[in-house]
Order: sequence, then C-alpha cells, then structure tokens
Amino acid sequence: MGSLNSTAYLALELYSPEIKKVKTRDGYGKGLVKAGEKNPNVVVLSADLTESTRSHWFKEKFPQRFVEIGVAEQNLASVASGMAAIGKIPFISSYAVFSPGRNNEQIRTTISYNSWESKPGREINVKIGGAHAGISVGPDGATHQALEDVALMRIQPGMTVLVPCDANECEKATVAAAEKPGPVYIRFGRASYPIITTEKTPFKIGTLEEFRSGKDCTIVANGPLLYQALLAAKKLEKEIDCQVLNGHTVKPLDEKTLLSSVKKTGCVVTAEEHQWHGGLAGAVAEFLGENYPVPIKRVGVKDRFGESGEPEELLKAFGLTADDIVKAVRAAVKMKKK
Repeated sequence: MGSLNSTAYLALELYSPEIKKVKTRDGYGKGLVKAGEKNPNVVVLSADLTESTRSHWFKEKFPQRFVEIGVAEQNLASVASGMAAIGKIPFISSYAVFSPGRNNEQIRTTISYNSWESKPGREINVKIGGAHAGISVGPDGATHQALEDVALMRIQPGMTVLVPCDANECEKATVAAAEKPGPVYIRFGRASYPIITTEKTPFKIGTLEEFRSGKDCTIVANGPLLYQALLAAKKLEKEIDCQVLNGHTVKPLDEKTLLSSVKKTGCVVTAEEHQWHGGLAGAVAEFLGENYPVPIKRVGVKDRFGESGEPEELLKAFGLTADDIVKAVRAAVKMKKK
C-alpha cells in the first residue's frame, strides 16, 4: 500500500489532533520580506488592507518601497503595471474578491496583455496576492468569499497561478513568484490551516509534488483541501491505495507528472476550495480529456455562492471535507471498473 513521503517532506504531526495551525497569509507576509531582502527591486502595494494581507511586515522593514494605494483596486493594478514597466517587481494585495475580482479588467489589460506582448526579459512582473479566498473566510459571508478567482486568473494568457497548501508553502511561493518572469497570482486564505509541510519540503513552480504514493486512484488537491485529501487517503488505505499530489501550481500544470500518475492509477479526483468549474478541476479535466481520458470526480463548490459560518462548518456544508473526498474516490474507482 502507499505511504507518506519522508518527514523531510511532511510535518510529523500530520494526523495528530494537535496539529499546528497557522494563517496562510502569514506565509505571504514573511515571503514578501524575504523577497525584498533578496532583490531591491521588489516593492509592495496595498489597497487599504495592509495588516489583513500581512503586507505591513514588508512596510515596517522597507518603508521606502511600500505604497498605500487606498480603496482603489483598479489603480492598484494600473500603478503596479507602470512600476513593473520601469524594472520594479510589484506585489499587489487585497482580498481576492477585490483583486482580482474588482480589478480584473486592469489586470488583464495593463498587466497580462502588456506582459504577453513584451519581449523576454521585459515582462510586466506584477505579482498578485489574493487574500481571504475561499469559503473559509467564514462569517464575512458570500460577498467576501472568492470562489472564482483561480478561474479568472487561469484564463489570462501568460499568468502563473499558485495555490499554496499552508503558511510554509505560501512563503516559498511568494519568494518564488518574485523570481518568476511575468505576472503571477498567489491565492491564500484567512483562516488558520494545518501546517503539513516543513522548511525542507520541495517547492518549485510548475510541478505536482507527490505527498503520498499509491496505485489505485490519483488525488490532486491544493490549498487547505490538500490536508483533507491526505486524511481521506489515510481513511481509505485498507480499501483503496491513493496517490496524493500537491497541485500548488494550477498554471502551468505539470502535465508530465499527471499523465504518468493516471496511467498507473486509471482514475483521478480533484479537490479545491473553489468553484468546481474553471480551477484545478478544469485544468486537470481539460488536459486528460484531450490526452488520456479516465474517470474523474471533482470535489469543489458546486456552482453556488458562499454563506456565513465558521470555517469548519462551511467546509462540511459545502462538501469539502475528507469524507467527501473519500466518497469521490470510491465513485471514481467504481467508474474505472465498469
């Protein structure tokens, strides 16, 4: 049967009720500081949500490289594009419903389009931090629960899309984004999520990382649902041998690793805290549908808006728990056997 990778990859207390939980946005804030220390061209812009996005840590360390735009998300994107055009590496951050939600047109035209038209080495290097994403924002309710942001960013030509699973990975993703040519979207949440990775856990943009080996079903998950996927694989280990892949990079998708996995397992389940249209599930299904069709089941938000509630309550209500992934795996395996 499959097994977890070494403790150099995953936290020792993975299945413990006492597992450490940290806000993923803390990783973004720490990553900004690290990126700023490595490269003096890194600048940070905020839309009046400096503390909420943890951008204030960068502001405290590099006050001359921080700009408060105010409640003006369209300006946030446009100003950042101009700064990138003269060689800076701007990180812009707000709640994901506002950026990329409210300023999608400015991101499309002033960032993505201009970057796509530029020559190599002259890309528009704006990095977009979408905070408080997903239903786990909790009591803030439907208007502040971004469930479409990955789809919005994924369809823009040249945009890299990252959805880290915990605070450690969010920090690594932020540092890596600063070094990646072109625009990058980093999605992270408000709630405290289990810390399942360590400082030694590999992170490379454009890869699917194997967190658990298996031969009967491939589970591709990201964000907080990666932890739920590992719990599901544990629950199923005596029945179905699941391989769990960390899909932190939705775009560009690691097609080689995905193809190799499904050729072995014969079916796949995707899991994400996002609409089940257009995000990770969309990327996986589109590629496999054209290149290697297999049974696929999706765990995600089923074409609806969010609602107020505590994060754990909402994950259960919206069918985004380990038990829901277990059901999806059983269904995918059953389809494979028909």
